[in-house]
Order: sequence, then structure tokens, then C-alpha cells
Amino acid sequence: MAPNKQNDREARQARERLRAYQARQTVHEAKARRRVRDNWLAGIGVLVVVVLAVLTQLLYFNTGPGKPVASPSPSAAAYTLPPKTLAANRQWTGTMTINDIPLGISLDGAKAPQAVSSTIALSQKGFYNGLSCHRLTTSGIYVLQCGDPKGDGSGGPGYSYGPIENAPTNNVYPAGTLAMARSSNNANSQGSQFFIVYKTSTIPSDTAGGYTVIGKVTSGLDKLISEVAAKGVQGGTTDGKPNVTTTITGITVQ
Repeated sequence: MAPNKQNDREARQARERLRAYQARQTVHEAKARRRVRDNWLAGIGVLVVVVLAVLTQLLYFNTGPGKPVASPSPSAAAYTLPPKTLAANRQWTGTMTINDIPLGISLDGAKAPQAVSSTIALSQKGFYNGLSCHRLTTSGIYVLQCGDPKGDGSGGPGYSYGPIENAPTNNVYPAGTLAMARSSNNANSQGSQFFIVYKTSTIPSDTAGGYTVIGKVTSGLDKLISEVAAKGVQGGTTDGKPNVTTTITGITVQ
């Protein structure tokens, strides 16, 4: 083969190899950029999920759980805060009936004497009979909130009290926990509203601390979950009135 033709062929082959290499390099760089973009988007997605979860918890507990005792209820004028000695430094047992579901309960008068005394006194006077459970949360924090005579999160027994008692130091509230609702950043805003933790939840403390744990549900929680919590929230949201109208028939303790 003539030298010029051979040189032309080798040059052509070299150009073809260069073009093939450049094409592979372009594809490789595009894939690398796509991986970086996908990783960045995935990271942003995870961050958004985490931020939303935290904001959901903070928003929920910046408005409560519930905004208890914002104003006394007219029908609650006869109720006064009992002395904490009523709790008698002992365990109290009884039944809370919600939508004909009997929940066995235990109240710890030793660890939360003022809150338990208040709950006992209101229960014995029939305060809770017929009151609604006005709030259900189903994402991140899993609670059913009850005990407001106004039914909108702003009512109470006509008094408020503090301080916070028996709040968990790690902010974890196990399934079955009974705890007092209060206004955000106000330890002295506890009244009649309480919440039932139906699935273990981490509830952030605020500047006032955590939430007073008065006791626990000892039986019947599974039925409350299946017949109320599992039915969700009105409007398909994760925080609001339960889809199932939920009412306290009564609370008895001894």
C-alpha cells in the first residue's frame, strides 16, 4: 500500500477512535451529572421529609396538644381545682368508656398528684360525661385528644394549673400513655383536656418542658385504634376531628 494511503487510513482510524472515545466520555459525563443531580434531589427529598416531620411535631405542639383552658366554659363555673392531696399518693384504677369501648386505666397519684387529683375530681363530678374527643393525629405523633367541653380545643373546667409533673425526660410517650394537654410554652395551662397516645410517639418538649403523664390505658387500646384511630381524620388530613364521632361516655376511678 502506498505510504500516503496508509497514512490517510491510520489518520481516519485515529479520528474515528477519538470520536468514539469522545462519545463515550460524553455519555459518561452525562451519567455522572445525572447521578449527582439524582443524589442531590434525593438528599433534598430526605431533608424535606425530615423537616416536614419536625415541623409537623412542632406545629402540633405549638398549638397544643389542643389549646386547653384558653377561656373558662360557662358550664364549668362550679368546678374548682382540688388539692393535690386528693390523689392520696397512690395508684387509682378504673374505666374510661369511649364510644362504648371500655378502656381500663391506671392513674399514678404519686408521680402526678395535682394532675391526677384534678382528673379524679372532674371524673367523680361527671364533668367528662358526654364530652367529645375533638382531635386525632395520625402522622409522626399518634394521639387522640379529649376532655374539652367546647369541643374545639379551647375549653376547660374553669381553672388551670401547673407545674408539669412526671414528663418523660427523653420525650418518648409509649403507646397507652395518658397525659395532660396544655398550651405551648405554658406549664400552668393544664385543665381538663388530656390525650391518649395510641402508638408510641416522640413529642418534643418546648420551653415549659414536656407533658404531664397521669397514667396509662391498661386494656382496650386495640379496639380504640381499630374503631376510631384507624378510621382517620376528617378531610383526609393527619390532624383534626376524627372521621368517627368520638364521645366519652364516662370515667370511673377508685
